[in-house]
Amino acid sequence: MDDTTPLKLKAAAAAVDLVASGMIVGLGHGSTASLAVRRLHQVMLAGRLENITGIPCSQQTETEARALDIPLATLEEHPAIDVTIDGADEVDPELNVIKGGGGALLREKIVAQASRREVIIVDPSKLSEKLGTRRAVPVEVIPFGWSDQKRFLESLGAKVTVRQDASGKPFVSDQGNLILDADFGPIADPAGLAAALKARTGIVEHGLFIGLATDVIVGKSAHRVQHLRRASGGPA
Repeated sequence: MDDTTPLKLKAAAAAVDLVASGMIVGLGHGSTASLAVRRLHQVMLAGRLENITGIPCSQQTETEARALDIPLATLEEHPAIDVTIDGADEVDPELNVIKGGGGALLREKIVAQASRREVIIVDPSKLSEKLGTRRAVPVEVIPFGWSDQKRFLESLGAKVTVRQDASGKPFVSDQGNLILDADFGPIADPAGLAAALKARTGIVEHGLFIGLATDVIVGKSAHRVQHLRRASGGPA
């Protein structure tokens, strides 16, 4: 447990408070999202939520949710998700976010775009005036010709590293792809960069979530959260 864990726990609890019985709930990926999954389990055990169905964003989340006996389904079975709770690597004032530090950005974005409400839970260290100030942008690419995508990202001004796993081998996503971490520095036009990345053949997905988060809950202390809501705009 680090110093931010109590803040994340408070944010996770506040996010789970938005869930009502009978809802389809997207279950995010990563250490912060895992806190929300565990909190959801606790509330269900206490009998305060019933008939919840989870849609996991990763194999890891699926394994954890099954171990907690949270009922799960697929997007094919439930294409409309009531609320998804997930973490983020960086959040700007417009509630655009960088995600993918855990390597599940493709599934996370698919689930996010299927969600009526995308709730991001963070501690204050994840807030930034401009995306890219604190974190690189994860870019998921197919293994074939991956070095060409690296050169493309470098042509856009990024410093690019190939993500590795704990053993020092290239990290492989749930979908069998590689992750390139592209450090652009502060990004002046996140939507424009997102469009350029999306148009590139060989890039499967990127970690810029533009216009997808409806809510950001920031754990300010062990007793208080800040709840930010999107005013307008649409996904990109």
